[in-house]
Parts: sequence; C-alpha cells; structure tokens
Amino acid sequence: MKVKEAMHKGAEWMAPTASLFELARKMKEEDIGAIPIGENDKLIGMVTDRDIAIKGVAKSAAVQDLTARDVMTEGIIYCRDTEELDDALRIMEDHQVRRLPVIDGKKRMVGMLSLGDVSHAASHELTGELAASVSAHHNS
Repeated sequence: MKVKEAMHKGAEWMAPTASLFELARKMKEEDIGAIPIGENDKLIGMVTDRDIAIKGVAKSAAVQDLTARDVMTEGIIYCRDTEELDDALRIMEDHQVRRLPVIDGKKRMVGMLSLGDVSHAASHELTGELAASVSAHHNS
C-alpha cells in the first residue's frame, strides 16, 4: 500500500510566528496533535501538542509571548506520497515519531501520516510494532 492511500489529506502548515494560542486553537479545531511549521515556502519544523505543554507552558511564565519558533522541533522528517507504507513506517520507527508530513514529487506537502492512519491501513501486528517502537522513549 502506498502512503497516499493511508495518509490524512489536506494538511496545512503554519508560520513560525504563530502564537501558541493560534497553534492550540488550530489543533483543537482540526482535532490534530501536530502542525508542521513553514517559512519561505519550505517546511522548517514541527510543533506537537506536547511541545506546547512541555516546552511552552511548563517552562515559561510568559506563554502569551511564545511562538511556534520557540517550541518547535527544528528540521523535518517526512515521507513521499509514492512510498510504500512499510517504508514510511520504518522512517517513523527509526526517528521515533508518531506523525510524518507527506510530500509529493514537487516537494509540496500533501498530507500527514499518523499512527492512527497507519492503524486503519496496516496489519495489527505491524501497527503494534510501530506503536511500541515510537513509544519506547516515553516509557522510562
């Protein structure tokens, strides 16, 4: 199965100047846990709900002044829409991430692939292995 068959289509990115409040509002409206961050037509990072809570709220008294740039994980790990789902799963395992932006042949973001998407598309055995692998660093 190809990534484009399992991914969530229509994902959007936000600017690094977006406030934590804007990010959290977008996450709530879209019922998502991560937002890619883009600048100058290029993906530069990712903000997760956990980033907002741990890097933002828990570490700063001035949460209202924080932006995506302050809490994002820099760099983007991604997969291509034409890749096999198994290959994307290996990327997720190797980098211990739960979500991957999906880009097309023109390097445009066309979707997101999450553990939830994988669980609907892949075998239970494969999904279980992936969940255990990407969750391993949170168990200690």
